[in-house]
Amino acid sequence: MIEEPKSGRDAEVAFMPEHIATRLAEYVQGKQLSPGDRVFPLCYTAVRNIVNRLGEKVNVKLTPHDLRRHSATYASRNGVPLEIISKVILRHQDLKTTQIYLGKISDTEAIRWMDILHGK
Repeated sequence: MIEEPKSGRDAEVAFMPEHIATRLAEYVQGKQLSPGDRVFPLCYTAVRNIVNRLGEKVNVKLTPHDLRRHSATYASRNGVPLEIISKVILRHQDLKTTQIYLGKISDTEAIRWMDILHGK
């Protein structure tokens, strides 16, 4: 559960694979965190700085938002339904926001999917 998310809602559910949830629960128990404690006490600025520095190491300008967009694009290009990308990965309220976020597909991508759909 994400409390006070950027969306302005009181809270949002964040989905994750079961094996990650299990490891996270073990971590929380091991650290003896209370329900109100932050699991990872990082603010957005700290995360942005970490991601920027890692990008610099490989000569790529990189932001946390780039990683978010990449994750959604990767899922989309690997056949994950748009509704899942919107609700689970990006946590958008409106499917139209996700469609804008992913942008238009190229002709090459459209042809690739036609081949996939028709067994080529």
